[in-house]
Parts: sequence; structure tokens; C-alpha cells
Amino acid sequence: MPHTVALIVAAGRGVRFGGPLPKQYRALAGRPVLRRTAEALSSHPAVGAVRAVIAPGDTAHCGEALAGLDVLPPVEGGAERQDSVRRGLESLADLQPDRVLIHDGVRPLVDTATIDRVVAALDDHEGAIAALPVTDTLKRGSDGETPKIAATVDRAGLWRAQTPQGFRFEAILAAHAAAAGRALTDDAAVAEAAGLDVALVLGDADNLKITTEADLAQAERLLAAASEVRIGQGFDVHRFGPGTAVMLCGVAVPHERGLMGHSDADVGLHAATDAVLGALGAGDIGSHFPPSDPQWAGAASDVFLAHARDLARARGGAVLHLDVTLICEAPKVGPHRAAMTARLAEILELAPNRVSVKATTTEGLGFTGRGEGIAAQAVATVRLPAGG
Repeated sequence: MPHTVALIVAAGRGVRFGGPLPKQYRALAGRPVLRRTAEALSSHPAVGAVRAVIAPGDTAHCGEALAGLDVLPPVEGGAERQDSVRRGLESLADLQPDRVLIHDGVRPLVDTATIDRVVAALDDHEGAIAALPVTDTLKRGSDGETPKIAATVDRAGLWRAQTPQGFRFEAILAAHAAAAGRALTDDAAVAEAAGLDVALVLGDADNLKITTEADLAQAERLLAAASEVRIGQGFDVHRFGPGTAVMLCGVAVPHERGLMGHSDADVGLHAATDAVLGALGAGDIGSHFPPSDPQWAGAASDVFLAHARDLARARGGAVLHLDVTLICEAPKVGPHRAAMTARLAEILELAPNRVSVKATTTEGLGFTGRGEGIAAQAVATVRLPAGG
């Protein structure tokens, strides 16, 4: 199979988008736009490696967005998109790929079938781009504050270009070198200028380019429509033992006794972890972190919840909300509630208003009423791709 590398162009500054972060690093359904783009390409069986081209100074943003993904280190782009692509292509020369797919970093909803069509067309053509036939009637407007219709444009044969745009590597590298300094709007135009044979293959209407806040909202709606929401429930109990504090939802709460358990016995985090795992249909905390394994002795339980969070992400999903109820007579939870909420939100990388921590007693009844231990229950809401 030909060696294919994907090059993600993510060096733009998003002037039209606005906001403190460039649009490629904004959150889309809980994950950065750039990460979703990289995941779509890196998971395709034809793609052997992925590299992002980023703006100077964006290394930290990119590192955060792509943390944990098996991608090549990013390279810095130039002042114009064409400069960025050329630098990205030059950085791939040592890998000697046969083909390259050039894709906008802000097209995170590209689907497998579109990539398939672009890749397949490269068997017979020097280049191929995803595109959609123009179906709307086109009007040419006049100049002025209120433009008027100057003409109706014949839409026959017109296509709206998308990405990925795929090419045989040596051909597009040479084409970009020859076009240096010219203001061409996409890589297909660079290929055209070099006389390359470029095929049009069917793209997808959902493969939108995020340019404005409205585009981001539309992408959120598209993801929601193609996903399902699951609910998971968790329950845990730990008895009191020697100690001067208890760990509850990641916060050390002073108390005359501690909680007994193989790890740090954080009953809140254990219930939360089981709730997320339950929504994923992924077993329970003991199946992932067996109490018989000495490496988990005394371990901080935030590791367990972060693991469940990452399992959801690995399946293309995200934790949307967590609700934890602590059941005990003592210690008092109220003074520590805000800290617990903040810590859970930090672990799950959620806004604090997506996390709830509550406390109740059993009115002196049962083992919690007798002060023998603490119980916790949790409910997690998780979004996964449909059928995922």
C-alpha cells in the first residue's frame, strides 16, 4: 500500500472568529477542534502519519490539544497558508511518503468515506480533492454599500472545494516550490498552476470549515445529532479506620478518623469512576485497577477517574455531567463542597457547572448513621458516537 501522510494546516489566527484562542484550539463538544481533526485522520487505515503545521508561538496550545495522540511533532508555518503548506511538505521529505493528504485544521468533521474517495482517486490521478457540486443559484453582485444583482452565474460544472486535498508527494512538493510567493487560495490551485491532473471526488456537506461562532455551533449540532447519550451509576462504601483526614472527591477533609481501602479510599471518586465506566459499558473500577495489584496501594484515586475519562475520549465521546452524593453523618461536607466540585471538574476537564456534589445523612440509621463509614453514589452522563 502506498505510504500516505496527512498534513493538517493549522497556522491561521482566526481573525474573523475572534476570541482569546485561535479557532483550531477552541472546544468542540468537549475537545479541541484540532484534536478532533487529527483523530479523524490518524484513525484512517490509509494514513501512516499525521503532522500539524502551526503558527509560531502556538506550540503549547498544540501540545495541549494533541496530548496523547500518536502524531508527528508540529512544524511552524509561514505568513500565508501557501507558505505554511510548503514548509509542512518540506518537513515530510525525510519520511519519503508516496502521497500526502492536505487538510484544514478547522474541518474536524471529515468522514472516513470522504477520505477513502480522495485516497482511491490518487491511484489514477496526480491529485484529487473533496468537493461538492454547486446546487444554489449564483448571483454576481455589483459594488456598493447595498450590492445589486449584476448577473446570474451559470452553475453548470461548478464545484465547492473542501479538504482533504490529496496529491502524489513529489509532484505537489515541486508545485509548491514553483509557486512560492504567489497568492493561490488552495493546494488544488497550486497543482493546477503546475499542470497536474487533479480529480474532483464527492465530499460531504457536514465537512464544514469552522470560520465563525455560528460554524462552531453548527458543528456542535452535527455532533450531537450523530451521537447518543448514556447514563451510568456508581456506588461505593468505605469503613472508617485510623487517621486524621478523609479523601472525598479529591479533597483532604480533616476528621478524627480516616477511611480504609487499598488506594486512598476516596469513596466519592470511586463512585464517580464506576458511574463513567458504567455509561461506557466498561466494567467496574476493580476490573481496571485490581485491589490485588500492589501498584495501586495508596494510589490517589484521581488516576482512576482520569482513566475513565480517557476511555470515553478514546471512543470519540466525552463526559458531559457528573452528580455525586456523599452519605455520612460526619465529617461535614458543606465547607468543602466548592473545592470538591472544582477538583472533580478539573479531573474531568469540565466546567464547574457540569459537576454537582451533594451530601446527606441517613438520620442515624444504618452503618453510616452509626458512624461506621461513608457511602457515595454517582450518576454520570456520557456522550458517545451513535453505536459507539
